[in-house]
Amino acid sequence: MNKIKMGWSEVDITPKKGTKIGLAGQFFERITDEVESPITVTAFALESGDDQMVIVSCDLVAIGANVMDAVRENLKGKIDLPLDKIIISAIHSHTSMLYERKTKIPISNGALHVLKEMVPPEMAYQPLVSSEDCLSPKECLNIVVNAISQAVIKAWTERDYGYYQNAFGRAVVGMNRRVCYDDGSAKMWGDTNKANFTCLEAGNDSGIEIIYTFDKDKKFTGVIANVACPAQVVEHRSYISSDYWGKVKENLRAKYGDHINVLGLCSAAGDQCPRDMIRWVNPETPIDDPNIKRDSYIERRADPSMFDVSGLKVVGRRISNELISVFEELGDDFKDEGLLVHETFNIVLPLRRVTIAEYNDAIDKIDRFVEKNRGRKINFEDNAAMHIYAGTIARYKAQQTLDAFEEEIHIIRFGDIAIATNPFELFLDYGNQIRARSKAKQTILIQLACGSDGYLPTKNAENGSHYSAYVSSGYTGHVGGDILVRETVRRINNKF
Repeated sequence: MNKIKMGWSEVDITPKKGTKIGLAGQFFERITDEVESPITVTAFALESGDDQMVIVSCDLVAIGANVMDAVRENLKGKIDLPLDKIIISAIHSHTSMLYERKTKIPISNGALHVLKEMVPPEMAYQPLVSSEDCLSPKECLNIVVNAISQAVIKAWTERDYGYYQNAFGRAVVGMNRRVCYDDGSAKMWGDTNKANFTCLEAGNDSGIEIIYTFDKDKKFTGVIANVACPAQVVEHRSYISSDYWGKVKENLRAKYGDHINVLGLCSAAGDQCPRDMIRWVNPETPIDDPNIKRDSYIERRADPSMFDVSGLKVVGRRISNELISVFEELGDDFKDEGLLVHETFNIVLPLRRVTIAEYNDAIDKIDRFVEKNRGRKINFEDNAAMHIYAGTIARYKAQQTLDAFEEEIHIIRFGDIAIATNPFELFLDYGNQIRARSKAKQTILIQLACGSDGYLPTKNAENGSHYSAYVSSGYTGHVGGDILVRETVRRINNKF
């Protein structure tokens, strides 16, 4: 018999009132002590038969390899759980703490190092804001590691027999954010009100993979929801926020009680966003992102601004309403057992490479920029533009000694459910390929899990270029994406 035991835990990582933090996720610096909604770490523990898993969802932009290492080291001797059974993921909020984040890919000098070498110190970009009472990235790293460790221990040690029901829902949240033009180019946040606009580069996925959990008395305890959209409604704003997942949690707890746990998991969504690129609605107040600005703006009857709290409320309501609707129609199919098989392995992926022509062009672009702008400090927009070319230079240098790297992947069978992780902002097409070919009745995909190694674009996106598809946007490209899909599908299907 494979009777299941489950446990939940939530740990608040919101800074104390008056304590400022840096916010991660943009090219411009944001420091704040203003809180729109609390940020938390949530853990769900599951044991069945001889296997286990603990999945952690963090209200953070990403999970560095150093976080994985530090949490596992921190838990040694404190918990009777194999440490490779722990999965740590991020909802990809851009309004959460900036912590010291590192990759395990052995590239010593990246784009920032190149910029320091090529841009004279008197021109270099300087942060606009400083604060003596701001927590340092190192201090924030310690907060994150301790909170995750605490959440894992509590969820695991308090696990008990219970029931679950898995289900499916649908709510429109994510939409493709890459705009294509008739010259073959593409642009993230591109203006669709152009005569040469042709199409959005890919589709979207409105499906929600759902697992509801219950205690041994069949009392509702929590929900796992897998949504193909990063938590990026208020990504440009300068306050602390758990984005739309905070609203989902508020709505569910208002209806079912404060004891309800919510494990929000981001599916393959590297090219997705909460905004309709066709029915474009401007931010309510200006945003420091040149890609968001429009030469001409036509007011649309559409969603509220998906850059502001008004949008958060709508997205949160859409998801929570669907979770409530599906829950109320579940019936009596409570399951208290399920086969659990949890496999952890390292996959080898090729480093995305640049040509000598691209390398020389990048050097020329930075040299020309420096010469043209001598005598002035560069701003964050300049810095972001030059970062792209610096990344190309850094990649060319790295590929002289590195041609492949390893990533941690988890493949799980739980009953008729498959769960697969990856450490990328994985473009939706890859997720669709995995789900369509999976033998499982339901497939949950978790991106930005157990590492954080940039975007993984499709071949179409690489051809169209722009941010998220540049070489400097990630470590591997479509060849690596194809390998990831094939190996994920193979290992899922071997378990069914």
